[in-house]
This record gives sequence, C-alpha cells and structure tokens, in this order.
Amino acid sequence: MRISIIGSGNVATHISAALKNAGHRIVQVYSRNLHNAALLAYHVGAEATDNLNALTTDTDIFIVSVKDDAILDTVKQLDKYGKLIAHTSGAVELTPMLELTQQAGVFYPLQTFSKTKELNFRDVPMCIEGADEAITKTLENLARDISNNVSRISSAQRKVLHLAAVFACNFTNHLYGVGEGLLKDSGMSFNLLRPLIAETADKIKEHSPFTVQTGPAVRNDESTMAAHLQLLDKQPHLQDVYKMLSQDIIKNHNKVNGDR
Repeated sequence: MRISIIGSGNVATHISAALKNAGHRIVQVYSRNLHNAALLAYHVGAEATDNLNALTTDTDIFIVSVKDDAILDTVKQLDKYGKLIAHTSGAVELTPMLELTQQAGVFYPLQTFSKTKELNFRDVPMCIEGADEAITKTLENLARDISNNVSRISSAQRKVLHLAAVFACNFTNHLYGVGEGLLKDSGMSFNLLRPLIAETADKIKEHSPFTVQTGPAVRNDESTMAAHLQLLDKQPHLQDVYKMLSQDIIKNHNKVNGDR
C-alpha cells in the first residue's frame, strides 16, 4: 500500500519502519516540525512536509499518529483528500471521526515505544476497528503484514484496554522510578532491582498476576509494613501510595483466596 504518516513521534517512527520493512511504500511524513518530519522521512524513504495542505493524493491511507487532542482536527483537515484515515490512539473513539469522514478506522498498537529502542513489531498486539467491514478488513490485512497478534477491538473495549495498559505499564514504570529514587538516596544502584523486575515480568508470562503476588501485604506482615512507612516518614505522599497499594493487594489477595 501507499501510506502517508501524519506525525513523527515514537509511535509514528516504529509503525513507519515496520510498514516499510513489510514492503509498503511510505509516501510522505507530516509533522508540524519539518526537521522531525525530515528525520523520519529519510529513514523510510519518504517525502517530508510540515503542511497538511501540501499532502499528495498519491496515497491509499493516512495513518494519524498525533496527540489525542489533535486527532479530530487533523482528520477534519485530511477528509478533503478522500482517503482512508486511521488513527493510532488507544483513547480516541471511532464515533467522533465518523462525523467528519466515513472512511475512518483505528490502527492501534498496544505497546510502549521509544525512538531509541528497537523492538520486534511482530510481537506487538494490533487493535483494529473500522467504519465498515471493508475498512476493517483492509486495516486487518495491513496489520497482519507487521504483527502476528491482530484483533478486532471496539472503541468501548479499547478504552478499557488503554486504561489497563496505563495501570500495567505507565504506573508500573513510575513505581520503578520511585524505587530508583529510594535507592539513589541511600547510595545504591537501580541495577540491584533489575533482576527482580525481570523475574516478576517473567512470572506473568504463564500465570495470573494475582496468583504470583508476593510481599509483606500478602503475608499480612504488619511489622514490616510499619517499618517501611517509617522509612518514608519524610515523604508523606509516598506513604499514601504505599498504604493505598498495600490495602488493595490485601483486598485482592483475600478475594482470590475466598477470604471475604
């Protein structure tokens, strides 16, 4: 397919590379920052532009990978080209797009992306939604060219999926940062935690997170939890986080084990 990429951030960078490597032609890359558009365009053999009015009609699909609050305005400006438009957001529903164009879809990769870190896109779940069956099928086929994990996911399901991803990824990564800060304050390296993090992630490849939960909250080790809270005496906001998470772990552990 001939594909135009609208955006030059982390998601746009990885999707563009995956599509190019799968044999598709990236026609143009748009970004409000021409330098950023040019960098990505160079790597995928495309033309760079910072003008939505200068996009070519020699394309089959616009893949819109911009900030969520800019998606609908961007779609509105792209509709005049009469091409299929699909956004990559986990949070923006399809319905508002349909008020602007009937050639609308969602091409959402469920992954955390960084420009500087390579990943195997074949392992990235692709969540597809289309305005009609033909569009859905087109997006499914395109997704299968770059991923081995393609699913039809409705807007309502995608919103829940995105929320779950925030808990599982963004919040977890923030807690890694909290751990790193605590170690740094005591003259220790985050490298001490890396094997623990890796083992925790490895366990949930085959088990429910609830069944492999460990730690003082699961053991109802009140003395250890009290000692931890004392260590956080000068960081009351972290005490609140510690208490909230511990209480939720206890509640879920009791639920899983039937101790209501």
